[in-house]
Amino acid sequence: MNLPYELAACPACDSRDEEQIATREKIIREVESLWEFHLRRLRPGTPRRSLTDRVVFSQDPPLRLGRCRVCGTLYRNPRERGRELLHLYAEEELDPQVLRALFDAQRRSYATQARRLTSIVGGVGTALEVGSYVGAFQAAGREMGWRVEGVDVNPQAARFARDGGFQVHEGEIGTLSADRRYDAITIWNCFDQLPRPRDTVRAARQRLKPGGMLALRVPNGAFYAALQPHLEGPFAAIARGMLAHNNMLGFPYRTGYTARSLERLLRSEGFVVAAVLGDTLVPTADRWTRGWAHWEGRVVKRLLAVVAGGSRAPWIELYARYDPHRTQSVQANE
Repeated sequence: MNLPYELAACPACDSRDEEQIATREKIIREVESLWEFHLRRLRPGTPRRSLTDRVVFSQDPPLRLGRCRVCGTLYRNPRERGRELLHLYAEEELDPQVLRALFDAQRRSYATQARRLTSIVGGVGTALEVGSYVGAFQAAGREMGWRVEGVDVNPQAARFARDGGFQVHEGEIGTLSADRRYDAITIWNCFDQLPRPRDTVRAARQRLKPGGMLALRVPNGAFYAALQPHLEGPFAAIARGMLAHNNMLGFPYRTGYTARSLERLLRSEGFVVAAVLGDTLVPTADRWTRGWAHWEGRVVKRLLAVVAGGSRAPWIELYARYDPHRTQSVQANE
């Protein structure tokens, strides 16, 4: 689906001072490399549905990538217009078999996020997951003792999760009543795709209890920016492997926040950062993945967890508390 484009400002700090990181030609070469990478690692006859979120993504590859000179955020410029992008996600046709496989795989990996959230919050309580998709975090959170609701723009995904016994609302967080307050709001793996991230942060703030926790998980733009220049040269195979194993080759995301830029955004909206953790992509291997490729992915991610931890890791999780006093101070200065 071809979406209309618009010129963009930095989604983290609103600056228009940016430098080019990747041209359309370089992105196309990355996408070709991504296909070659997975063709070697997937078994013959792999169905198209199993290519989803490996080489087939909701959005087309970027026309161009820029990096904000002020805060370091990567973003598409030009970028797809926000309202049309939301319609794309809402109308996306989802294969029920893929949804079931994703639920089974993600439920195991989301147990880590549920444990981290519980530890940083200091206990369990009520939570809202934005972009709840198949309900995997709701399942993992429930096992930890959380009472989790979800909200998702895709009606098919919401129905799938409700059929599994989870409470999921259709729409965006801003469509939910602000009368309901939560101990935590989580946005795993979709904050980077949102067309109006600052509005989403404000909507989350309005629905959190004082001291409530906002948890975000995003691909690290700094990781991509550090490896992208090495995609041509003596270290090209290593750079391609590290990016591909973390779903960053071809940059299928709308935004590549860094730990610094994400902290800057949240602090400007009245949050106090409690923790920033580095991580790698959740496991994606399935029965169509060759055995050696399954182990290769595990080894690469474990090495990255050791060598490129914290703010240098491929993925970032940031936890920030809503501070009403800080929010009043921010609003007074606006």
